[in-house]
Amino acid sequence: MRQVDLADVDCGITQALGVLTDWWTFLIVRDVAGGVTRFDALRRELGMSRRALAERLAALVEHGVLRRRRYTDRPPRYDYLLTAKGEGLLPVLLALQEWGDRYVLGDGSLTATAAAGSAEHRRAHALTGRRLPEILLPRQDGSLTPPADPGVWTVLFCFPGAFAPGAQGYPPLWGDIPGAPGCTLETTTYGARAETFAAAGARIRGVSTQRPDQLSAFAEHAALPYELLSDAEGRLATALRLPTFRAGGADRLKRLTMLIDPAGTIREVQFPVTDPAASVDEMLAVVREKTDQVVRREPADRT
Repeated sequence: MRQVDLADVDCGITQALGVLTDWWTFLIVRDVAGGVTRFDALRRELGMSRRALAERLAALVEHGVLRRRRYTDRPPRYDYLLTAKGEGLLPVLLALQEWGDRYVLGDGSLTATAAAGSAEHRRAHALTGRRLPEILLPRQDGSLTPPADPGVWTVLFCFPGAFAPGAQGYPPLWGDIPGAPGCTLETTTYGARAETFAAAGARIRGVSTQRPDQLSAFAEHAALPYELLSDAEGRLATALRLPTFRAGGADRLKRLTMLIDPAGTIREVQFPVTDPAASVDEMLAVVREKTDQVVRREPADRT
């Protein structure tokens, strides 16, 4: 791939574009972040020629944005994975997505929800049937965990932000952003239903872009009986292209809930969530339906 000499050597934007040379490069980083890590899979996903893809992958490895991990010797084949330098691009991708959703696909208004049939709505529901990428997120205590543990059904609900009283939390005019209020109601309703979800065979986890210490303070205040996870670095949001909005100088997840099966596959998506409390009971009904289907299939599977 032809390199271009960039005269403005002291401009970070100019030098960044010397690495991320065209829109194909951004899409490669986006798909690798989403778990598409092998050459042929990337080529199918992006519709690129072999030569164009090979050139860009080689350049991203050379610049330290990607690293190669061999998964077979004969013939030699590699996964392409983000380095720490590559993960530094995740906020850039989130910013591009939010700008595109708001100003190109949308009407420019600030909102924490979406209309049925919108691009965000279609993208969110297209997650059904997709496996979660192999990422780790900090718990509220700072330790790392997958978004959903293997072997169990998991209800993973995304929320914009919930803060303990007295903490510096909600930005000005938070209540005026459509879809933003209701996080405390949603989290505490899941808390009140936690035992019922457990009896139905599902574990609950909440995730926001808040810091672990903020989540810990809120979880203690609300006496939540389940874990909260921090996506402050945007790993989950970028990997799944989750709908986001920006308020108070921070990227925030729009309210969205996923039901993930024991194999790590997303089986149900709620989006948009317009009634936070009612959505909990709706998801409980879905969990009961899905786990009951598994129980009814098991005797036939053993014969």
